[in-house]
Amino acid sequence: MPSITTPDGSSIHYEVEGSAGAPALMMCNSLGTDLHMWDGQAPELLKHFRLVRYDRRGHGKSTSSKAQGSMELLSHDALAVADAAGIKTFNWCGLSMGGMVGQWIAANRPERITKMVISNTHYYYPDKTPWNDRIKIAQEQGTSALAPVQLARWFTPGFIKDHPADVENVGKMFSATKVDGFVACCQAGRDMDFREMSPKIKTPTLVIVGSQDKATPPEAGEAIHKMIPGSKLAAVDGAHLSNIEKPADYLKAMLGFLL
Repeated sequence: MPSITTPDGSSIHYEVEGSAGAPALMMCNSLGTDLHMWDGQAPELLKHFRLVRYDRRGHGKSTSSKAQGSMELLSHDALAVADAAGIKTFNWCGLSMGGMVGQWIAANRPERITKMVISNTHYYYPDKTPWNDRIKIAQEQGTSALAPVQLARWFTPGFIKDHPADVENVGKMFSATKVDGFVACCQAGRDMDFREMSPKIKTPTLVIVGSQDKATPPEAGEAIHKMIPGSKLAAVDGAHLSNIEKPADYLKAMLGFLL
């Protein structure tokens, strides 16, 4: 199980699969999930790409220091994983917080990203209260206290009813997230402001929105699409974790853009 150690002492677990000669695709998860959130897409993606997946600090098999979180910090973690995997350039697919990290890298390290898919994501939160509330609950009660509310926002009622095992699996990922890493990521999301940064992105970009997404409403993705010159927009009829709720539709949009 390869991992890297960051300058602040966090350990970042990552996995590399696929042909060494194939173009690289890095996948970046949402807050409160680990690299297995992409298991539904991985088999098909491995037919075309060398797949690099990792657990964000404090998630899955990764650990986290008590460092103050920022999108720059999370992005340097991702770039360090790419360096450790021997990947100089890569395609990127990130959902929610993974889409935020992708925007930072595309704006600040454009030479690293070939094409970028960002989905169910945002660029700026004017109201910091929800983030501060999550931090407070996590620190006082643990991340598991937040799981029921998050799952209700992340999936449609129909999916929760018809796919209880999938929802339960995501709930386990969320509840297992370590408090220090969760707090750092919440701080990064809270303080993110890409209103000036994202319009400078020149990386070919696809923005995917979930038509029933309550966590990052379609309007947020549509705004990002308008900000990034030449970007494309696609919609999936699902809620926040659209790659899990609508795996075939998500994969079709992804591959239609990346290939």
